[in-house]
Amino acid sequence: MGREASHCGGSARRGGLLTDLYELNMAAIYLRRGIVGPATFSLFVRELPPNRGFLVAAGLEDCLAFLEGFGFAADELEWFGVTLGLDEATLEALAGLRFGGDVWAVPEGRVVLAGEPLLEVTAPVAEAQLVETALLNEITFQTAVAAKAARCRIAAKGAELVDFAFRRTQGVDAAMAVARVSAMVGFVATSNVAAARRYGLAAAGTMAHSFIEVFPDEHAAFRAFAETFPARSTFLVDTYDTAGGVRTAIDVIAELGLRERLGVRLDSGDLAALAVTARRLLDQAGLRQVRIFASGGLDEHEIARLVEVGAPIDAYGVGTRVGVSADAPYLDTAYKLVQFGSRPVMKLSPGKVSPPGPKQVFRGPSQDGDLVGVRDEPAPAGSAPLLEPVLLGGRRTGGGADLAAARARFEADLAWLPEAALALRDPEPPRVRLSQRLARLCDQVQAELSGRYSSAPWP
Repeated sequence: MGREASHCGGSARRGGLLTDLYELNMAAIYLRRGIVGPATFSLFVRELPPNRGFLVAAGLEDCLAFLEGFGFAADELEWFGVTLGLDEATLEALAGLRFGGDVWAVPEGRVVLAGEPLLEVTAPVAEAQLVETALLNEITFQTAVAAKAARCRIAAKGAELVDFAFRRTQGVDAAMAVARVSAMVGFVATSNVAAARRYGLAAAGTMAHSFIEVFPDEHAAFRAFAETFPARSTFLVDTYDTAGGVRTAIDVIAELGLRERLGVRLDSGDLAALAVTARRLLDQAGLRQVRIFASGGLDEHEIARLVEVGAPIDAYGVGTRVGVSADAPYLDTAYKLVQFGSRPVMKLSPGKVSPPGPKQVFRGPSQDGDLVGVRDEPAPAGSAPLLEPVLLGGRRTGGGADLAAARARFEADLAWLPEAALALRDPEPPRVRLSQRLARLCDQVQAELSGRYSSAPWP
């Protein structure tokens, strides 16, 4: 039988190749043998990275877009046959494969902890297996970056934050994700113009040192910029001499009669001392409305230091260290089978034991922590479930992503976190406990498996 390119509603299917080969190996065997039972996989973080008291759920929107478009094109299937030696029956099965399963997930913007599922997939086993790699990729990276950006938000104590990460992220797609998740946790703007347009964010930017060097002197450069953008002039003042740069900016502001949305940007040197000097010079000139913007290798620890010493900085541009989550560039995420058909399953591997069965996370108003339970058990009094059905039968249960709603969820959960979890060094995360029902199920399955696979004496 001939195979045609996969289509749905006129849009070409995509994403089937975004997987590891071993996923395809397993899926081929399932399809060839008619193993089509529903499988539930749970995606979670085993342990928080050092100096993390919490994480922020992110990446779900890209996961859902991937699942909705999942499939294989004819040329991809032809490559499978030639390169991987898949037989015609398996190729035909893959040609018709779509993601038609269910996804329960923690909505983006919510605070999450180690040991609780961020997302659970229930689908025919080949479908659920093939999507593992892409789901882990999106959730792991975006959740790590969202947590790093949230820590900058905590450190800034009300000062504004702007995403400057585009030029240093590992790829353009990563830069788009960084702009989005940093806005989710409270950044006010991004330098990434494409992300600003796609996600409805404010775009922010000033000038480079090279711009100033092109002109015969700093005054000419500042004047050219201000004449072109009189309603949004921020002057980069540290190309030659920072105090002199501030004085030049003051002169240009006076010459052109500029009034609103003015700033000076400090990008090097002792930012705290230079900010004090800049503030003094601006105030003496009657320019109290001119804001001081700082950038240059910043992270939450340096921002916290500047805030602690009282540096008069109104906003920070944060780039590389957030865009790559420099001190914690990955999370120990896992995507584990927890149920096949009606049978709960689990691993007994040392250090990798995780509870079986579909789950729910319950959070109450107190800061005592979360309770992980069985999916269908009732919520304890005063608590509410975190995971929601976001995809049923392969279709979304609601509209597209809403950054404002995600931001509101983050704000609420940030207020819920105890002070010990917010600490930038040696934080203490809230506790995550198992419900009695889930603990009993875990003991039951573990005992059954231990009895079946207990080690016999070596002959």
